[in-house]
Amino acid sequence: MPTLLLVRHGRSTANTAGVLAGRTPHVPLDELGASQAEALPGRLAALPLAALVSSPLQRCQETLAPLRAARPELPAHTEERLNECDYGQWTGRALSELGQEKLMATVQQHPSAATFPGGESMRGMQTRAVEAVRDWNARIQAEHGEGATYLMCSHGDVIKSLVADALGLHLDLFQRISVAPCSVTVVRYTPLRPFVLRLGDTGELESLAPPRETVAETAGEPATGTAAVPDPGAPDGPSPAERPGDGSSDAVVGGAA
Repeated sequence: MPTLLLVRHGRSTANTAGVLAGRTPHVPLDELGASQAEALPGRLAALPLAALVSSPLQRCQETLAPLRAARPELPAHTEERLNECDYGQWTGRALSELGQEKLMATVQQHPSAATFPGGESMRGMQTRAVEAVRDWNARIQAEHGEGATYLMCSHGDVIKSLVADALGLHLDLFQRISVAPCSVTVVRYTPLRPFVLRLGDTGELESLAPPRETVAETAGEPATGTAAVPDPGAPDGPSPAERPGDGSSDAVVGGAA
């Protein structure tokens, strides 16, 4: 089954302002977020990718723009089910203000019971995101083979809920997971269970590249869209810690989304 790279969008102007953007349109990356996006093609250069799949929101589309420009041969798709959680009446409000809402304690401690006023439940968010991944896994495998690797760009809460599913964690534990802006989380899916190979990685990704001897022999060149992923039990080496001041905090809903 395929290997999935989950990329959180780069730091946005809402992250910088401490506002819960949610599905607000026209929220761009800030200057740091744009530089994070520009660095993404280099970080992924060693990895053969089969496709790019993205949330429809501007900050995700902008995050993938440099990668699409660097690798124009990659098919790019927009997937509505990767959209940010619908925070309803919370959308556009300051996180400092939302911290005073009684519902926030539920969001942090018992998220499976949380439904945003006029919006979506956190259970519903996880369900549609997991269904999207399962559907895309089947499609990528059918079109590119079992060893294919592909990328999805989405939002903090969505990615954390997908990681919880991959780890077999109840949604009530997903707030223990942190994914920084423009970080890469890697999940290898197999017929029996997924393996989380990287979590919120903001550093190098070359060690995920397939060994040359395992790549299809086509005139000595790697086959497009296929990758043999390292044994999940093998050591990956240390991952860089989150940098202070880069908007990486997920302490509140979506880290300001």
